[in-house]
Amino acid sequence: MSRRHVLSLTAAARLMSLVMALLPAILAAPPSLTASPLGTYNIQSGSITTSGISSGAVMATQFHVVHSSSINGVGIFAGVPYGCALGLVAESLNCMLYPNLVVMANLYARVSTYDLYANIDSVNGLVNDRVFIFHGTEDSVVNPGSANNVETFYNRYNSQVYKKTDIAAQHCMPTDNYGGACDQLNSASYINNCGYNGAYEMSNYLYGGLTRPYSGNEAILSNLIEFDQSEFFEISAPSASSMDTIGYVYVPTRCANGAQCKLHVAFHGCQQGREEIGNVYALHGGYLEVAELNDIIVLFPQAIKTPLSNPQGCWDWWGYNNYLYDTRNGNQILAVKRMVDKMTGFFI
Repeated sequence: MSRRHVLSLTAAARLMSLVMALLPAILAAPPSLTASPLGTYNIQSGSITTSGISSGAVMATQFHVVHSSSINGVGIFAGVPYGCALGLVAESLNCMLYPNLVVMANLYARVSTYDLYANIDSVNGLVNDRVFIFHGTEDSVVNPGSANNVETFYNRYNSQVYKKTDIAAQHCMPTDNYGGACDQLNSASYINNCGYNGAYEMSNYLYGGLTRPYSGNEAILSNLIEFDQSEFFEISAPSASSMDTIGYVYVPTRCANGAQCKLHVAFHGCQQGREEIGNVYALHGGYLEVAELNDIIVLFPQAIKTPLSNPQGCWDWWGYNNYLYDTRNGNQILAVKRMVDKMTGFFI
């Protein structure tokens, strides 16, 4: 081999080493030019709760089960129980359409295994946690019978469950002042006016003693802030985990001024993320009015569509990111945990 060829191979090897050294920086998303960094706030100890609708409901129960020592309650709107898909698309369809075919023993076994290997917090953290379940009788996307499975799951771990399943609601986030007809599928936003303030009823059950919003104008729109989600991904862009570069956070006036406040993490459903409907879910889902009146900071993480694996912008509850998607090592769960860590100033 000629000296020239040796030099060429040496240069190529050095170039490859340089590329590999810089790979994390190459893959990581640049900071958003429009969104602010997520702030740190005076969060009341023991006040972190979560909720979601549809795929967001499953993400909320995943986040709750994984971090049950720190997350003290969950609201589940039109959801299915933790681990229901067992990492399989076919099983996810069973969960949604045929809840009577779900073998609950398989879900308990999954939890036990994860608990044994510390992939989730100890299930003892679920004891006495408050669980709010809402499911409309007219839901054509997720069978209303799924609510019974969610209830059965949490009863297994001695949580305090409240179930609301007597409203003729379609697959939706129910409000008392915004959205489509309650019993009709509103694919524009999946928010329906049911004369029922789901966000308030859920929050009041989880926390107790909250002030009810009446006018619907209690929120201060400038308190809804865009923040940069790319900060919470260390070796790849958010899009690699089907997450947006931008998320939303609502910071009530008193919380922004340093008052001690509660923290709630709200997960949108499929086709409800920023790339699909902008800030409509955050703005009109009913959370903001409750938050402003009751000193609750609300974090709205944002998911996005990815071709083939997640074409509807759902949260990962069947394993499209990795097989540990519903553990502390799940891409999305880890990113949201880092968000909460920064907001609270401590590790959950």
